[in-house]
Amino acid sequence: MEMWSSALPLLVGLSPAVVFLLQLPDYTATQEGLWQDYKHGRQGPDAPGKRPFCSWKCLLLSLQWPGAFCQSVDKETLCKIPPSINNWTIHGLWPQKVGRCCSCWPMFESDVQELDPELNEHWPSLLKSQTSFHFWKQEWEKHGVCAACVEGMNSPLRYFQISLKLRGQFDIQRLLEDAGINPSCERPYKLGEVQLVLTPHLGDKHEVQCVTDDQGREVWFQVKIPISRNLTVGCDHHGDPEAQDSLQGHPCPPQVPFYYLPIDHEAPRRPCG
Repeated sequence: MEMWSSALPLLVGLSPAVVFLLQLPDYTATQEGLWQDYKHGRQGPDAPGKRPFCSWKCLLLSLQWPGAFCQSVDKETLCKIPPSINNWTIHGLWPQKVGRCCSCWPMFESDVQELDPELNEHWPSLLKSQTSFHFWKQEWEKHGVCAACVEGMNSPLRYFQISLKLRGQFDIQRLLEDAGINPSCERPYKLGEVQLVLTPHLGDKHEVQCVTDDQGREVWFQVKIPISRNLTVGCDHHGDPEAQDSLQGHPCPPQVPFYYLPIDHEAPRRPCG
């Protein structure tokens, strides 16, 4: 009783705003509770009927071709291809139909510092307005935190390590070169001949994506590879709206030949003049 008597004058002297703040639940404890629910795939008490955390079953590994990436952005001046880039690069590794993801895990440069050389080679930003780290951070915050409920990807470092490992497993450029499919300004390719090369390695559910360039041609710029949660090839993701991304890609039409354009570091949007 004496303790409350001595504290009463202090409480009376506080402004209403401070008293309100004192009544709020502890933010750190709340975030910790959310993270524990997320880590163990539990629904929180305030989410009746909602999908549990970690309900996803499929991933999409999206690889993009720098020689055509610039055709997918609206303005010519936005695009760049770093001089060291001469191969397919990672666009993202995206869990599908995720339900909810935890927003309580920030990413810092030190988290992936040991992967910098590999990430800069295989996962660079191709936009002048975006540093590579900003690109990685964006992918982590949008997709990586959704994958992080799986133990093998439960940190920025592990998520990017797995992404790089998958990129090495699917060496598209080598497969194409071995089959005589090379970038060209003159020689278009048909979807069937490309799929004949890729399907034994990427599974029959992969998607070859094109964009339409300013000359009205179909140009190959991306491959999406469905992967199951245990990182084996193949998973049914069809009809999933989350499989879409912000770039203007579409499945390459089966009956219309498309171009696999060469990389031009000096004129990335106009590699053929």
